[in-house]
Amino acid sequence: MELISRRKFMRNLTYSSLGLLGGAAMLENSGCNSKSSPKKPNILFAISDDQSWIHTGINGCKFVNTPAFDRVAREGVLFNNAFCAAPQCSPNRASILTGRHIWQNREAGTHASNFPIDLQVFPDLLENAGYFVGYTGKPWGPGNWEITGWERNPAGNEFNRFKVESRPAEYISKRDYAANFIDFVDKKPKDQPFCFWFGCHEPHRPYERGSGLKAGKNLEDAAVPEFYPDVPEIRSDILDYAVEIDWFDEHLGKMLDELEKIGELDNTIIVVTSDNGMPFPRAKANNYEYGIHMPLAVRWGDRMEAGRVVDDLISFVDFAPTFLEAAGIKIPEEMTGRSFLDILVSDTQGIVDTTRTHILTGRERHTHARPDNLAYPIRAIRTHDYLYIWNVKPDRYPAGNPSGSGEPEGFHDIDPCPTKTYLLENRNDKTVKKYFELAVAKRPEEELYDIKNDPECIHNLAAAPEFKSIAKKLRAELEKELTEQGDPRMLGYGDIIESYPRYSHMRDFKGFKKQGEYNPEYQIEIF
Repeated sequence: MELISRRKFMRNLTYSSLGLLGGAAMLENSGCNSKSSPKKPNILFAISDDQSWIHTGINGCKFVNTPAFDRVAREGVLFNNAFCAAPQCSPNRASILTGRHIWQNREAGTHASNFPIDLQVFPDLLENAGYFVGYTGKPWGPGNWEITGWERNPAGNEFNRFKVESRPAEYISKRDYAANFIDFVDKKPKDQPFCFWFGCHEPHRPYERGSGLKAGKNLEDAAVPEFYPDVPEIRSDILDYAVEIDWFDEHLGKMLDELEKIGELDNTIIVVTSDNGMPFPRAKANNYEYGIHMPLAVRWGDRMEAGRVVDDLISFVDFAPTFLEAAGIKIPEEMTGRSFLDILVSDTQGIVDTTRTHILTGRERHTHARPDNLAYPIRAIRTHDYLYIWNVKPDRYPAGNPSGSGEPEGFHDIDPCPTKTYLLENRNDKTVKKYFELAVAKRPEEELYDIKNDPECIHNLAAAPEFKSIAKKLRAELEKELTEQGDPRMLGYGDIIESYPRYSHMRDFKGFKKQGEYNPEYQIEIF
C-alpha cells in the first residue's frame, strides 16, 4: 500500500511539472492561443466497439446509416489509413491512452489483464492542465484497473447514470450515451475545457439474430468479404452488425447537436473511430485489414480545412500526443506515438507527411483459448503497399484450440456468432472448407499481402520468389523498431507476457487456469 501511494504521488508530481513547464510554449506553437482560437480546445473522442474501416456511409457502405460520422468527415478530415495498435479491446485502448505500443505497456498490452499504475495516460495529463475529463459507456477494459491502485478508470471519471427507454435490438446496451454526455457537460465548471471519451458498447456481440432484417435492411445490400462464403446466414449476420453501428452513430449525432446548442462545436476536436475490426472470423483479433484498419474522421471547426481526404498512415498510438499538443501540453518522452496535429491543420489532401512510411501493430493473448492460457503473439508492419505479419508462435492455433475447453465449438478467439457456426458446421463441404481454414488453420511464420490488389488479405506472398526481398526488408524494419522499443519478444524474455494474469472468464483447458493470477511458470525477474 505504501508503494502504491508513493507511485501515485510521483505520477501526479510528474503531471503537474509537465503542465507547468510545457503548457505555455506548446499552446503558442500549436496555434491554440491565436486570435482565431483563444480557448483551449475541447476533445470529444468517440470510439465504437468492433467496426472495420469500410463500414461507414461516406466510404460507400450501403448497409449502414452513419450521417453523424459522415458529417464529421465532410466538415473535417476523412482518414483512409488509420490503424489500431492491436485488434482487441483492452490492449488497443491502453495504447490509445498511453501513446505506446502494446509491447511497451506490460500487462495492459494483453487482453483483460491489469493496467500498471506508472503508465501515463492522456486524460490525467489533460486534467492536470485544467481539463474536465470523463467518459460514458466502455472506457479502458476489459481488465482490472483497481488492483494496481488506480482510483478511477484510466479513461477518466464515469458518467453512466442515464439509461434509454427503448432499443432497436435486444443486446444493445441500455446506457443512454448522449444523455450521459449532456450530464457531463452540465456538470463541467464554466469556461473549463473538457475531454470526453464516448465508448460505445456497440457493435460488440452478441446481436439479436435477425435484427437487421427487422430494422428494414436488405440482404442484397450486405457486402460479404471474400474470406466468407456468400450465403444468407452470413449476410443476415452482417446486417445485425450494421444495426449496432447505426446506434453508435445516432448517439454521436445527438452529441454533435448538444455541442452546437451550447456553442462549443467549433472549439471541439471531434475524433470518431473504432477500437478494432468487426467481430467475425478472420477480422477481430487478427492483424489483417479487417482486424486493424479503422474508420477515422476528425473535425475541428475553422481550425481545419474541411472536406479533405488524407491518406497518411496513422496509428492509434498517435492519438495521445496529438491531444496533448493541441492542448498545449508537453508530450512525455516515453510516448512512442507521433502527433498528427500538423496534418489536421494542413490544407493538403492525399499524403501530407511523407515521413509516415509505415505503422506497427501486434497482438498477444485474446481470450483463454489455449492450454496454459497461452497467447497467439503477432507483430506486423503496414506500409502504403504491403502488410507484413510475423506470427511469433506459428505452432499454435491462431483462433484458439479446436477443442479441450469444456465448451462447444472451440476456436474461442472468434466471438460466438452465426458466421462462425456456419463455417464450423459446414467445414467438410468442399465450397466452405477453404473459408473455414482461412479463419482457423495454423499459419506460417511470415505472411505478406499486397494491400492494393488484395485488401482482404487472401493471398500470402511471403514465400513467392519475386516478393522475398520485400518481405526481408519489412521484417528487418519491424525487428529494428521492436528492439528499439524494448519488445520482450525481441529481447529474449518474451515468455513474461505469457505470465500476465487474466481477470475475465477462464475455460477448462489443461494447464494453468487461475483467474486473476500470474502464471509462475513464465514469470521472469527483469533487472
